[in-house]
Amino acid sequence: MRIAVEHRTRYRFSKPQARLVQMLRLTPCDTRDQTVVSWMIGVDCDARMRDTTDGFGNAVTMLYAEGPIEAIDITVTGEVLTGDADGLVYGSSEPLPPILYLRNTARTTPGDELPSFAANSIAGSSDILDRMHRLNAALHARFPCVPDAADTGVTAAEAFLRGKATSRDVAQMFITAARALDVPARYVSGYHRDGDTAQSAPHAWAEAHVEGLGWVAFDPTTGLSPDDGYIRVAVGLDALGAASIAGTRIGPGDEKLDVALHVSEE
Repeated sequence: MRIAVEHRTRYRFSKPQARLVQMLRLTPCDTRDQTVVSWMIGVDCDARMRDTTDGFGNAVTMLYAEGPIEAIDITVTGEVLTGDADGLVYGSSEPLPPILYLRNTARTTPGDELPSFAANSIAGSSDILDRMHRLNAALHARFPCVPDAADTGVTAAEAFLRGKATSRDVAQMFITAARALDVPARYVSGYHRDGDTAQSAPHAWAEAHVEGLGWVAFDPTTGLSPDDGYIRVAVGLDALGAASIAGTRIGPGDEKLDVALHVSEE
């Protein structure tokens, strides 16, 4: 499938900022089943941009802008060719061993309810791949209508108890539950073609490491493994570690964020 992405992030500040430093995880990498045809990141003010790679193997663009800055628009346009690999991830950059992805963070502290839910969802199964599919289906059954939305900073345990979740939340629930079952798991951010509907944030899903197969992707939003309608961009230990945009600003006042995103088949 040939997928086109138009993604604009707009920051508005109540008072001019002296300096901005942003880490952009907005560029997908080639894998066996994902080929970047064209990709461009643009900004509407004078800024220095430097491409690099982070410790997880993600393509990163560092953005540095000097003030006074009252607003900034970051735009992404590109096209990617994708193939359906039944959720299997082949040819990705893997600088870190799978065992590292057993590590929990402040966002993925399991609490009491989530490990119990995970154990119940896999009851009667001894196969790791089958267990992960069961966990994925169980999360989808519990949270059947899950939108893509901005990160609110809640933990996986908090979102699970709250009963209301976004794609970021259920992805964090999956990796938290998988780690509680002693299966390495990681958070994935990227894009998902969902008809021609405009979206308000990038999509999130998860990957679990299955011995003998490698990394396998699971999307609790659908209860299935990702197909060729997905563009894989960044991975991390949680939503914060794979955030599309993260950074700091020097200056007083508040900021307002507006995101416009359209993912379509060409």
